[in-house]
Amino acid sequence: MSAALITFLSDYGYADEFVGVCHGVIAGRCPQARVIDITHAIPPRDVRAGALVLADALAYMPAGVHLAVVDPGVGAAGERARAAVAVRCALAPRRHLVGPDNGLLAVALERFGGAAEAVEISHSRERLHPLSRTFHGRDIFAPVAAALAAGAGLADVGEPYSPAALATLELPHAEYRDGGLVAHVLRCDHFGNLLLDATVAELEVMAGEGDADVLLIAGASARAARSAGAFADVPPGELLVYEDSTGALAIAANGASAARLLEVGAGAEILVRPA
Repeated sequence: MSAALITFLSDYGYADEFVGVCHGVIAGRCPQARVIDITHAIPPRDVRAGALVLADALAYMPAGVHLAVVDPGVGAAGERARAAVAVRCALAPRRHLVGPDNGLLAVALERFGGAAEAVEISHSRERLHPLSRTFHGRDIFAPVAAALAAGAGLADVGEPYSPAALATLELPHAEYRDGGLVAHVLRCDHFGNLLLDATVAELEVMAGEGDADVLLIAGASARAARSAGAFADVPPGELLVYEDSTGALAIAANGASAARLLEVGAGAEILVRPA
């Protein structure tokens, strides 16, 4: 690969040494690599949140090696074991994804046309020794990502792995029922905004084009909101339904947390109905 660039996403957090240690391993194998930390604040073990953030972020990242580690099954053996993989994207051959094969890479791969080639890297010649069963980010994924950034090919870092065998990720889909649009919260961001599995076009089918008053029903509670283009289009503390920066439908509160106001989080079902 021509560009020694690595992006890095994980659920390691910032309180411990895990991220810094991975940076050190990368520097040891490919000192010329530039590392862009996407985030290390993915909720612990939340593969779906990691997959969605990774896919959204990579649309704005240069081609390179994309390292992602959210790995609740790390070190498992037998039927519980997951593969460790490095993958070349079909529609972006200069992009390689490295991480656990547990669905974390699936959404990003889909957006880049799927996998053209994949290798299993659990026994890579690049891995560190001794190998910890609980820190594959340090011992397998980081050194393999660094080797790819330094110019190694997939065949140099692992054994052939069928792209068809790569794990997928099941996501819910919004639907029209109960007199409105039933959407699901895919994730909640730092501000308490709720990202949904729906689009503005789907909302407009139900509520019409332009700003409109709607009702948000979550569980036994119902709250008024307005479809709008920006947070300040509604009074402070009020809810709005809007198109977020990734083009998806989302719910926010002007100057407040929609997640707290609606008392919901990832996985919740919300009915959006005309007011």
